[in-house]
Amino acid sequence: MEELKNFNSCRTPVLVKNGCASSNNPLATKAGLDILEQGGNAADAAVAIAAALAVTEPTSTGLGGDAFCLFYNAKTKTVHGLNGSGRCAVNLNLDLLAKEGFNTENPLPDRHVHTVTVPGTAAAWCDTVQYFGSQKITLQQILAPAINLAENGWPVTPVSAYLWRNGEELLKSHRYGSALLKDGRAPRVAEIMTLPDMAKSLKELAAGGKEQFYTGRIGQAIVNEVAYEGGVLSLEDLAAHTSTQVEPIRVDYKGYSIWEIPPNGLGITALLALNILNGFDLKGLGLGSSDYLHLLIEALKLSFADTLFYVADPEKESVPVKQLLSKEYAEERRQLISTTQANEYPVHGNPEIKKGGDTVYLSVTDKEGNACSFINSNYMTFGTGIVPQGCGFALHNRGALFSLDPTQKNALAPGKRPQHTIIPGMITRTQDNQLLASFGVMGGFMQPQAHVQVLLSMIEYGLDPQQALDIPRFYIALDANPNRRQPWPILLEKEVAESVKNELVAKGHKTEWPTDGFLRSSFGRGHIITQGAWFNKDNTNVETESTVWWGAADPRCDGSPVGY
Repeated sequence: MEELKNFNSCRTPVLVKNGCASSNNPLATKAGLDILEQGGNAADAAVAIAAALAVTEPTSTGLGGDAFCLFYNAKTKTVHGLNGSGRCAVNLNLDLLAKEGFNTENPLPDRHVHTVTVPGTAAAWCDTVQYFGSQKITLQQILAPAINLAENGWPVTPVSAYLWRNGEELLKSHRYGSALLKDGRAPRVAEIMTLPDMAKSLKELAAGGKEQFYTGRIGQAIVNEVAYEGGVLSLEDLAAHTSTQVEPIRVDYKGYSIWEIPPNGLGITALLALNILNGFDLKGLGLGSSDYLHLLIEALKLSFADTLFYVADPEKESVPVKQLLSKEYAEERRQLISTTQANEYPVHGNPEIKKGGDTVYLSVTDKEGNACSFINSNYMTFGTGIVPQGCGFALHNRGALFSLDPTQKNALAPGKRPQHTIIPGMITRTQDNQLLASFGVMGGFMQPQAHVQVLLSMIEYGLDPQQALDIPRFYIALDANPNRRQPWPILLEKEVAESVKNELVAKGHKTEWPTDGFLRSSFGRGHIITQGAWFNKDNTNVETESTVWWGAADPRCDGSPVGY
């Protein structure tokens, strides 16, 4: 195709029979594979990989962040969800922030200590193993590979080194940030790095579980350091933290059920966009054409306008999920799309009146047919950069996504979870709920955008999972506040043809092109494992009904899939 003349997908998917794993780092992926070979299942292996990534890519993830997962149970053909996000400190509220001079006109800096919510990762790891694990592998066994890496060292990979260098000054600005540096600086590519404090924390979690983490030495260190920085997170906040088992949400798109975590996550954004796009003949437009990209961009802009307004903690606010995902509402929103002109200022709709980053993602499947789609995040690089004494991890800044406007659903409030960008995904066949894929693409507000782009490349155009990850992407560079920075600029990767860029500009899009090198981090880093080649519609030389796992890793990351 002329539109994709600069695109060349050279890597092929990894095909394996028993189990498959894919993540940003090959050593972390191997940790998960080892657990599978020891008799663990996809959930056990996912936690092993997440822990290893907390060591090898602490810029993006770790014990100071949050986590979510989707788990597919092959025996029951059901999808389960876990929300491992933390909550706002009970003693933090809008009145306190106003006294300190923070309000809608003067919002909190992104990395302020008040953006630290309870870090939910430790509980999420333990609960994933408890609720979905095989019960054949202990937490000590699961965390052992990560502890080994932290104690004995690993060679730093290129993307991780780049992110680390970007966070170097942030770590230096906090009194214990040196625990995540090597001789006071970010480690270089291929340099052997050790994290002894993190190894100590992982050992304590392995031995004492989540209760020990939140109420013992580590919990006290977190509270002490937050207090030193001027925050109000308490040991009681940590002790009260729980993960939440949730019912995943889905939409059906042309025979495929797409599953996401419900709010407070933004996975609903991808589902809203797919519902809108279901009314267009996308395949007839041509993959990568300006008309195709325009429709995806417009659908996502409308979806973000809705979700940035409505998505909040459902335990504290009414979130109209069913109404937002109705076919009738999708049709209403679809009518707002012009095929020739960009909508510069999309606004949210009113479904309630109707009747009726930096993150790591990983995917694991096992020989029983189970799958775990798992995502873990500090939000921005090293989060706040605040490192508790003797712990070896940075505290996230997920609270930066709270609104300080008391009229908004996502307004900051005591004990409330903030809006969340990290979203694991899954695909099943609608007619029988058979697993088709475990997938995700990490990277802040890019995540639902990439979900839509990658899925449609497979469903509409028959690309294999590796090709779908390799295809050049766009990124709507939106602000968390829907009233700021509109019209949202559209970033385009270098491989998008210049003629396509020019046609998008003619339609009214404010584009930034070309984007290349490490700046591609804006477009996310994804992993996909499919069961069989269900996406293949034309090649008779491919077995489409096979139970073989097809693993794929994003070329924008350091990892690759492995299996056995």
